[in-house]
Amino acid sequence: MPALTDAECSLVDHYLAVVDLLGRINPARGSGHAYTALRAAQSLATEARALLEALELMWSRGERELHGPTLTQALLALDGARRAARVTIPPGAGGAA
Repeated sequence: MPALTDAECSLVDHYLAVVDLLGRINPARGSGHAYTALRAAQSLATEARALLEALELMWSRGERELHGPTLTQALLALDGARRAARVTIPPGAGGAA
């Protein structure tokens, strides 16, 4: 795990929380239960606000750049690729158009 500022850690944590919630809402990959999607959608606003606050904190501290390679390394260390894949539509889902 790369060395990150507190604000960058918060950014990564809340970004992944938003991704996880979107994965639970995704009708192409979710559990198929409306209640699960409803609960995830309710939590999404809270996590999105926390993500915004992390970015505002970075800005107020003079952190003007997101260091892509470093943040990507952190996301990968926290299984971000697998987690983000749950937001997409799986190949072959729904049949041919």
